Amino acid sequence: MDYFNSHLGELSALVTAVCWTATSMAFESAGKKVGSLSVNLIRLVMALFLLGIYTCLTKGHFWPSNAGEHAWFWLSLSGLIGFVAGDLMLFQAFVVVGARVSMLIMSLSPPLAALFGLIILGERMTLINLTGMIVTLTGIILVVLTRPGNGKKIHFNFPLKGLLLAFGGASGQALGLVLSKLGMGNLDPFMSTQIRIIAGIVGFTIVFTLLRRWANVWEALRNQSAMKRISVGAFFGPFLGVSFSLMAIKYTSTGIASTLMALTPVMILLPARYIFKENITTKEVVGAFIAVAGVVVFFVF
Repeated sequence: MDYFNSHLGELSALVTAVCWTATSMAFESAGKKVGSLSVNLIRLVMALFLLGIYTCLTKGHFWPSNAGEHAWFWLSLSGLIGFVAGDLMLFQAFVVVGARVSMLIMSLSPPLAALFGLIILGERMTLINLTGMIVTLTGIILVVLTRPGNGKKIHFNFPLKGLLLAFGGASGQALGLVLSKLGMGNLDPFMSTQIRIIAGIVGFTIVFTLLRRWANVWEALRNQSAMKRISVGAFFGPFLGVSFSLMAIKYTSTGIASTLMALTPVMILLPARYIFKENITTKEVVGAFIAVAGVVVFFVF
């Protein structure tokens, strides 16, 4: 028991990586059944109520309170960029290139967050940080690019559209994280997440109204198979994953927590191979490990 107590942060970070693995595969499967747009809105509504129940039990209120205009503005902007723009692209990437490749490209999110932090918050970025970013990018390039032996030009192993969508998802998540830090201050992280989710729901409501896609939502709600997968994804992602990630950062250093939570591209290899029956090459496995190694270099050294 003493071991678990002394390593609570590290263990929480590992659990977070498992949660991200489960939620990405659940949302990939659901998105292929009912479309990524419907999955995004439904999972946010589910996550809002799960977080509301949690804050009701721990804080005594369901909705976020004691948040000033500064927090509401920046956290809402964070929710629109992270949940609406970023996740909209990421979830479509799940459908186009799969969760495994998408989460590999998402390993760029921590370095991108540092880059946005440098630009927006004036945070410091060292030569080691840049080296880590290059190593991560090298691992991703190893997986997504190939050069045929017949002398033809280098080409992508996966649809370029899906790769760009995944990169957009990584950028949206990174920028959303930086804006969250700017707006959260001393506000409770769970209430901060609620504000972001509320903004995300409002954003998707506008999107569905403009595109006249509400019929797709009702259709998705009637699809029991998809709803089971969305429920699993919402539980392991915005609710459980967020909880353990906050616990990880609380009980260990940000660098160690971020490194362990970035193991998702490696963890997803086995379920992708044996559950989704994907053909995974040795080069792709090596590329995933190199990408994660880049995150290690970025945060630890």
